[in-house]
Amino acid sequence: MRASLVALVAAAALALLVLPSAADAETISVGRSAGGLPIQAEWVGSPRAPRTVLVVGEIHGSEPPGRAVVKRLRGKRPPRGVAFLLVETANPDGARAGTRWNANGVDLNRNFPFGWTAGGMPFDTYFPGSAPLSEPESSALAALVRRVEPRVTVWYHQHMRLVDRSGGDPYLERLYAKRSRLPYKRIAPLPGTATSWQNDAFPDDSAFVVELPAGPLDRPSVSRHAGAVAALARAVAPQRVVQTPIPFGSRRKSEMRAYANRHYGIDDHRLRRPRVIVEHYTASNSFSSAFNTFAADTPDVELGELPGVCAHYLIDSDGTVHQLVPTTIMCRHTVGLNWTAIGIEHVGASDRQVLGNRRQRAASLRLTRMLQGRHRIATRNVIGHAESLTSPFHRERVARLRKQTHGDFAAPAMRSYRRMLGAMAAPRSLR
Repeated sequence: MRASLVALVAAAALALLVLPSAADAETISVGRSAGGLPIQAEWVGSPRAPRTVLVVGEIHGSEPPGRAVVKRLRGKRPPRGVAFLLVETANPDGARAGTRWNANGVDLNRNFPFGWTAGGMPFDTYFPGSAPLSEPESSALAALVRRVEPRVTVWYHQHMRLVDRSGGDPYLERLYAKRSRLPYKRIAPLPGTATSWQNDAFPDDSAFVVELPAGPLDRPSVSRHAGAVAALARAVAPQRVVQTPIPFGSRRKSEMRAYANRHYGIDDHRLRRPRVIVEHYTASNSFSSAFNTFAADTPDVELGELPGVCAHYLIDSDGTVHQLVPTTIMCRHTVGLNWTAIGIEHVGASDRQVLGNRRQRAASLRLTRMLQGRHRIATRNVIGHAESLTSPFHRERVARLRKQTHGDFAAPAMRSYRRMLGAMAAPRSLR
């Protein structure tokens, strides 16, 4: 019995050694420094995740506290759809010597292409190098950013104790400032910085500087800054969508084409260029009843037309987002706008009920924000069904239906909804 117990304990210990942890990291080579030292990055989460948060702990060797935040992030699990890419030091020469510069005496954060200006001599405080990206470190980091296109990049510096208004997404910068308890202030623009280059070269993404306070970070501060990075990751995580398609075969597509011809003069069933998102609620508390109504290709009770009514998305009261129809196909959900609008239905009996449901509201806002970025739809064109007649895209050939609308998601509710949208991170293609 004792031998068996020893064997079990040994097997368990071995399992602990070989099984990957929840936050297992994959190390990759970024390049080498001017002095020949390796520059490495670590993936935490899948490199195939649709969103990447890049964190650079140090670019000036005399400003090392950000490296402690990077080390703490190695043990954090990023949210679904997001990976951390962690560079503990972008300047191993400076880190080894405890100096600002690399081995060539260049300030790497003045060596990037945007606004680069020549001047000075090696080992002058802000010496920018002989040309943009003249240094192997900055060149390697620029190549990494081009390859990965991180949704957010945080560059740690020291000693000014602030989050810089660096020209990235203000929501993300403010979010970090709030979570880290640092002031949110603007540093005067500087030539050749990594953040200015990134924000110019990749306007759909966001890079900013965090200036840590002087001295090493204590453990609570390290945890707070790692938590701020995690908050950024949650803010940019893609909305999870469950594919729950309704039948939309050739007959229904033919009916949709005939409807589009009759109402819009468009000889097509396809949604070519969505310009509007319309929010609805189902006037019921049952996902299955709404799904069955949309799935049944029967004349609707209100207008008696085919195809049957439908929406592209249906959000259940628990916050689960179901995609019913591809956004490349027209759905009948809003008279006068079906030709150019994506429809989002919410299980619920009122605006107040839907917007008062935290999970459902959060899922709705994230889905809408994602669709805005994907289709370049401005927030002013995110409307409630009750606002359909005020849309500049409204058109209707059938005279008796030109004033036809519904009362769901009326203007007061949508003003609140649009304010909440505006307070979120800007999606790709909308910044």
